Amino acid sequence: MSVDKNRESTFEQVFEFILWSGRWSVLLAVVGGMLTSFVMFYIASVDVYHLGNLVLQYMETTDLTAREALRADTVGHAVEVIDGFLLAIVLLIFSYGIFELYVSKIFQAYDSSTAQHLLKINSLDDLKARLGKVILMILVVKFFEVAISMDFATMRDLLLFSASIILIGITLFMNQLVEHIVHNRRSTDFKRRAEDSGSHPDRRER
Repeated sequence: MSVDKNRESTFEQVFEFILWSGRWSVLLAVVGGMLTSFVMFYIASVDVYHLGNLVLQYMETTDLTAREALRADTVGHAVEVIDGFLLAIVLLIFSYGIFELYVSKIFQAYDSSTAQHLLKINSLDDLKARLGKVILMILVVKFFEVAISMDFATMRDLLLFSASIILIGITLFMNQLVEHIVHNRRSTDFKRRAEDSGSHPDRRER
């Protein structure tokens, strides 16, 4: 839809220019997200270094009790590393998505096949869906980290732990089911639009 700029006053044109240029303020969120992502990658890399030291200690430990405690500590640190890298990835996806939605397409990225999966963000709902998946995985990993250090003193503790695992499984299943339904709906809408455009008399004549 075209707008006749001649009908607009100078004040309206200037105000609309300032208003539209205000979208560049989202660069603060983009840069902040990128910097925070780099920080999380650094923290996770440092955790990997310390995890290597724990592995060396585990190899040198001969006492069974100390070795069992060190093993639990090592597994916990490994889960923390996964958690840190996942959070860094969330921040990267957030930065890419905000830039593409409110500023411009990242044209250089589309020369890579990775962009087809990473930058396929057409709306704010797509961005929230992608972030939600990664955040869900972070919560699952966090639960696993806490579960490692849990002590099951009674049968009730074991039942609650089992119920938690069942709820996580149901959540993951529902997430995949909703994603499958949305994908099928979009495919159906795309085919319907293609059929409607192909059956249009003006387009058939062309």
